[in-house]
Order: sequence, then structure tokens, then C-alpha cells
Amino acid sequence: MYRNFAFKIIRSFKKSRLGILETPHGNIETPAFIFCGTKASVKGISPQQLRETKTQIILSNTYHLFSYPGSEYIKERGGLHKFTGWNEPMLTDSGGFQIFSLGHGSVADEIKGKRSGTSTLVKIDESGALFKSYWDGSLQLLTPEKSIEVQRNLGADLIVAFDECTPYHSDKNYTEQSMERSHRWEKRSLKEFIRENDFSQALYGIVQGGVHRDLRKRSAEFVSENQFFATAIGGTLGSSKEQMYEVVEMAMEELDGSRPIHLLGIGGIRDIFNGVELGIDTFDCVHPTRIARHGGALVKSQYRDSKSREHINLKRSQYASDDNPIEPDCDCQTCLHFSRAYLHYLLKANELLALSSIAVHNIRFMNKLMEEIRAAIYNKNLNDLRGIWC
Repeated sequence: MYRNFAFKIIRSFKKSRLGILETPHGNIETPAFIFCGTKASVKGISPQQLRETKTQIILSNTYHLFSYPGSEYIKERGGLHKFTGWNEPMLTDSGGFQIFSLGHGSVADEIKGKRSGTSTLVKIDESGALFKSYWDGSLQLLTPEKSIEVQRNLGADLIVAFDECTPYHSDKNYTEQSMERSHRWEKRSLKEFIRENDFSQALYGIVQGGVHRDLRKRSAEFVSENQFFATAIGGTLGSSKEQMYEVVEMAMEELDGSRPIHLLGIGGIRDIFNGVELGIDTFDCVHPTRIARHGGALVKSQYRDSKSREHINLKRSQYASDDNPIEPDCDCQTCLHFSRAYLHYLLKANELLALSSIAVHNIRFMNKLMEEIRAAIYNKNLNDLRGIWC
């Protein structure tokens, strides 16, 4: 069923594992970080820059591309790989998370205690999710079958079953009902995937269940018992970092460890170390490129000016006369050529070069982090590495 895909665990250290995820567009060394190209583009970054920063895989969002320009349009252009010029591995999500996040606020917002004031979600029922398009306000229905059809048209190597991402403030009764509906949707996704499987894509199942151990156990067992290539941990992960770590751990307890395991929407440095130590293989998050657009540059612990943040804000006046690179030991093109002072100036002058340059650094930072994590798993010194980066 997944003849052009494979996952091989090369080495393990406690629960963490070093692996190779094989796809038709190349192999991914895991643990790995997946960068978000929401609308078929990592904002301000070219495919060549992604390659220069040693990026292995990017993702695009079904919800956005379904709304505009439409998956048929991209299929006519040869699929996402040809359309974007990125010929390395790609992943698309199912669209369910975006519908949830635009309706209720994102998982990250919940962990930070934020709530969305507007909703584009109209209705969720057994057929699927009815929502207002972000593009033109038209009513759209996304079903499990439609989600797989759209992802098939987009042509990413790795695709995801359709689910509902249950908000944290839902009670256990609704969370259970939502999880069971997601299981039915995932079965429909799998059936549609198998119907026209041409061995160019592999399907992820998603573990739901909110913050409830018994529900997470049931959902993990459901995914492991069905013919998914890999597993993604989704849904609400709690209202705090501590609860998030507990939820991920309870989900991991029942999963099929021979499959790749992805943690959806989480990408903080400490979060990645925690996830890797629990056996997570891949992560995705908009955080590295999003903060870059606001002047945020990711740095290791010794270069930070605040213990509460994993980045420095280059808009701050203290960097106006700082002639050092963002990090002296970073090998990205930004750190090799630009100073903090120059980047500060570009930000104040509203020059676009600032945004792309900081994003290049943040992408290379995350890839370097994952490279060193993989080496630490191999050498069995992950705890020592955590102290340097966190």
C-alpha cells in the first residue's frame, strides 16, 4: 500500500530515535522540522534559500489552497512540486486544523491563554465542516473525501486524514463525540485514499482526545489499528506547557512505534527537546518564520536577553549599535554577511530585506538544532545538548 515509502529507525536513545523517512522526492533524516509554506510559499523565502539552509521538507495548507487558487488549478500546473519549484519532500495537512483555528483560535493560542474573537466556522456535522472562505466569504464544505481529493490534486508526498481539532474549552462529553466523529472521518479518508492510491502519497492518521487520558488511549489505538502509514498527534494539547507535555506523553504510550510520529503545530525549542525525548520524529510550526516578520531572531540560550523568550527582538534600540551577527557561530548567509545593527536599521526603515534575512537565519537555526539533536541521539548525549540550546 505504501510501496514507495518507508521508515527506518537507525538508532535509539531511551525513547528518542534517529530515523530515515523515505519518500518519492527524497529521504528525510529524523527528528526533523517541517517549515510552513501555508499558501504554497514559505513567506519571503525562495526554494533555493530553503535548500541553502538545508531544509528537508516543507508543508502547505489544504484549507488555504482549496479556497484559492483551488487544487484543480495546481493540478493543472503539475502539482505543488512543479508549481513551486520545490522538488524535495512535501506534506499537506487536511484542512481541519485551519477550519478549527479560524473558528476557535489555534492550539498555540490556547496554550498562551488567547481566544479568537471571530469565527468563520459555520457548522460541523457528520458530512464535514461548513465554513466561510477566507478568500471571498463564500460558503464551502470540506468533507473527508473532498480533503483527500484536494490533497491528491496538490500532490504532496505526505498527506493527512480529515479530522476536527477540538478546542480546549470543550467538555469531555463533546471531546469524546468529536473524537469519535474524527475517527469516522479518518476511516472515510482512508477509504477514499485507498480507492485511487497510485503509491505517490502516504496517509497520516491523527490522534485526538483532548486532555483526557482514556480518550487519547482509545484514539491512539484506533490509529494504530488502521492502515495509516504514519501518525500525527493533534487536537488540543492543554492550557499550559506542562499540560501539553503530559498530553503528548499519554498519546505516545499507545502508538505503534514502528511508524513515523508527527506532532502537529508545535515548534518551540524546549517543546522540541521534550517531544524528541518522548519519541516524536517530526514537528511543524509557523513560529520561526512568523516571528521573523516582527524582528524576532531565534538564538541559543547564551545569546538571549530574556529567559522567557527563545529569540531576541532586533527592533529594540539596544541593537542599533551592535555590529555582531545574530549568532557568531551561525553559518547562515544572514549571519555571515549582516550585523544586528544593519538588520535593526532595515526593520526601522521598513525594508523587506530585513524580514527575509531574519527568516533565513531562523530557518537555518531550526535545521541546525535538528542536526545537532540527531547527532546527540546517535552519541547518547541529548541532555547535554539541551543545556546549550535551552
